Amino acid sequence: MEYYNYIKALHLIFVVTWFAGLFYIPRLFVYQIEAFHKPSPDKEILGKQLKLMTKRLWFIITWPSAILATIFAIWLLILQPFWLQQPWMHVKLTFVGLLFLYQIQTHIYFKQLQNDVVKKTSNFMRMYNEGATFILFAVVFLVILKSAINWVFGVIGIFILGVLLMLGFKVYKRIRDKNPDA
Repeated sequence: MEYYNYIKALHLIFVVTWFAGLFYIPRLFVYQIEAFHKPSPDKEILGKQLKLMTKRLWFIITWPSAILATIFAIWLLILQPFWLQQPWMHVKLTFVGLLFLYQIQTHIYFKQLQNDVVKKTSNFMRMYNEGATFILFAVVFLVILKSAINWVFGVIGIFILGVLLMLGFKVYKRIRDKNPDA
């Protein structure tokens, strides 16, 4: 089991790169949506470049990282099956399931924008961008505290963070409405 820590390190590395992709791609969606509403030729030039950037991020970093993080996680659970008997691990795996649902929904938005179908606003995407942050908070608290009960406090913290983010969005929107270059 000397290689357990190497597998764990690889799992963590791919979790980090997976989240990096999930944090960045909705921001690129914001830019794509805003570029879609610009006049020609800006719309076409920006749209083409942003589509390429999102495609590379999505298929070269985000999806491969999700798959590799999952492979290494399963490998770790095979090596240490007792983790599956821990209640906190059940909660963690529920949040990982939610993360995959978030990834699938993000993939739907990705495909729409790649086909110039704009169904959401840039403000929606700014809010959506925080979904992965909430899941990350919950999972980190669970893994560090290793308690299915103490994660409740983490979720309360996530809720407070969400309220603060909403307030921040409203303040930022007011600033942007007064000064579009902000």
